[in-house]
Amino acid sequence: MDIIEFSNLMKEYGKEIQIKFTEEQLQKFYKYMNMLIEWNKKINLTAIIEPKEIILKHFMDSLTILKYVNDNEKMLDVGTGAGFPGIPIKIMNSNMEITLLDSLNKRINFLNEVINKLELKNISAIHSRIEDYGKNNKYREKYDIVTSRAVANLATLSEYMLPMLKIKGKSICMKGSDIKEEVKNSKRAIDILGGEIVNIEELVLPKSDNRRKLIIIEKKKNTPLKYPRKAGIPSKEPL
Repeated sequence: MDIIEFSNLMKEYGKEIQIKFTEEQLQKFYKYMNMLIEWNKKINLTAIIEPKEIILKHFMDSLTILKYVNDNEKMLDVGTGAGFPGIPIKIMNSNMEITLLDSLNKRINFLNEVINKLELKNISAIHSRIEDYGKNNKYREKYDIVTSRAVANLATLSEYMLPMLKIKGKSICMKGSDIKEEVKNSKRAIDILGGEIVNIEELVLPKSDNRRKLIIIEKKKNTPLKYPRKAGIPSKEPL
């Protein structure tokens, strides 16, 4: 896909979710897409490799949370994988400070290359499991926004995310459409961890039938120090 076709599609889809792009932003997204396709030949970053699908299911999907973030906020992207939603958010909001966290070092190598090639500032990629990262007082309860896209069930995810949030900070969980049971089963965990679900937004990705839910959890009180538990326990034994 050439840059003209790419830019036109980005603008067309962006209009559907009320986002406008500068030429510089479009150039960065285009470079990012091509790096993703190229690196994916060497390491498994994504099953989505068609340009149109990358635009829709990675870029647009990531940007559905843009309205929930503000200038100068500090954001953590848990289990970022190939950089979603953190890098698209950074491209659109250069004033945020963003940390991309992933447990696989080969993904971190890719992310550092993207950060370097796109000349992104105030963004870092860290190789760590969230259970270990969440025990470090340097990072714990230091973020305004914590995001995660399709990483775990909501009870487990809350144990990953809520310990990282400041009081009044927001956790944005990006999910598929069928979450009723998951939400119901997570309420106890969210309460124990100091959070409260304040909004569940249903949306459809532009010009498609791809349905998504955004679950917004606000941090109301400090998370007990014993959370997150040791690596592997939150997923095996959700609260």
